[in-house]
Amino acid sequence: MVTTQPPSKRSTQLIWGIALVLAGVGMFVYIPQRTAELAQSSHFFGNIVVARVCLYLMAAILVGGGAKKIISYFKSKPSGTAQGAGDADR
Repeated sequence: MVTTQPPSKRSTQLIWGIALVLAGVGMFVYIPQRTAELAQSSHFFGNIVVARVCLYLMAAILVGGGAKKIISYFKSKPSGTAQGAGDADR
């Protein structure tokens, strides 16, 4: 028996996925500005490459996670057509 999520939970997952993608894209836009500011600081002078790699990795994970939620929302079956509905008499 396949259980499906209620429509309100499914739409919440879609909204959350969109928010994750937007946050990741925002980070991709923001990283060059922030790393330029960090490069001027004496504390991060040697570690600017590490900081940049970590920030881009975090942005990629946000975009990937959001895209996964959005794709799973559109690939899932509508809540009215559950598999195994005809198996009730068995």
